[in-house]
Amino acid sequence: MIKYPMVDLVGQYKKIKPEVDEAVLQVMETASFVNGPAVKQFQENLQNYLGVKHVIPCANGTDALQVALMALNLQPEDEVITTSFTFIATAEVIALLRLTPVLVDVDPDTFNITPEAIEKAITPKTKAIIPVHLFGQCADMHPIIQLAKKHNLHVIEDTAQAIGADYTCVESSKTMKAGTIGAIGCSSFFPSKNLGAFGDGGAIFTNNDDLAAQMRIVVNHGMAVRYYHNYVGVNSRLDSMQAAVLDIKLKHLDEYAKARQEAAAHYNNAFAHNPKIKTPVTAPYTSHVFHQYTLVLRDVDREGLMAHLADKGIASAVYYPVPLHLQKAYLDPRYKEGDFPVTELLSKSVLSLPIHTELTPEIQKEIADTLLEYVNS
Repeated sequence: MIKYPMVDLVGQYKKIKPEVDEAVLQVMETASFVNGPAVKQFQENLQNYLGVKHVIPCANGTDALQVALMALNLQPEDEVITTSFTFIATAEVIALLRLTPVLVDVDPDTFNITPEAIEKAITPKTKAIIPVHLFGQCADMHPIIQLAKKHNLHVIEDTAQAIGADYTCVESSKTMKAGTIGAIGCSSFFPSKNLGAFGDGGAIFTNNDDLAAQMRIVVNHGMAVRYYHNYVGVNSRLDSMQAAVLDIKLKHLDEYAKARQEAAAHYNNAFAHNPKIKTPVTAPYTSHVFHQYTLVLRDVDREGLMAHLADKGIASAVYYPVPLHLQKAYLDPRYKEGDFPVTELLSKSVLSLPIHTELTPEIQKEIADTLLEYVNS
């Protein structure tokens, strides 16, 4: 039986139960279940938090990415550059729209896409870049934006794991929230995310008025006026109950990030100087909100360690065991095993430990001691 899960949603709920219960009951009492006042309130509050002109709520993070691509009016076989070390949704939406995913390797320290890898992958068919802010910290966006400007490319940020993270441009010292730097930002509110709903949810961010108007139409069946459809759209709406929950949690988001950062620091201290464990590296241009706390193991039997932890009631997980270029659904003659050595090494050696807002130092000590017991044996 697992004593310490990857995320403690029950414990988190108990701390904000009165606020959440009141908000959900208010939605039920007004019966405004779709596009009700709760959605509009959350949208406005999230815009203010992010410092962005437009937030377009939608049904989930995958839809957010798809709608963003649809709004750019890309054509079949246009190329979109992204990382091979990410959740499948990033490439999935590219393929679904009959665009061509172009995969690149990642930085061995931050696990994020690099400007150098992007530049090498640009061709005359390239139309967009999707950097993924993996595990809670931003990719290096300034040089990516410069590349995009040079080659006239769109930038869509996949911010599903890094909402609330700050990116500071080294050249200008300007700080912006993850998801507000490129043309469009996309996020997921899956329950385990740092800002998680009690079901599915997502949102799209932009400072571009025209793109915002287009995406609002796309998420609503392609109609601006009821029953008049000028575009091919989708049905992707954030329901009012989820918006009500998210609006309560948004007030606590910075507090949640601080708790995760403190937990990460505790783990880092516990594993410091162990030659078999590489702890997470935070780049100097970004804060890290630790959606995941991910180690890189050296000369450690990962499956044996996971079994040892499970025997002691401690959850662990591998994000991600198979790179996108080796997934059966995405096999492509352009890529073969060995093409992305960093990604492939990470897939074989990363391990994520429980990290969430309810961890106590005592729990973390037990988790760290249990892990070290196996690693040092």
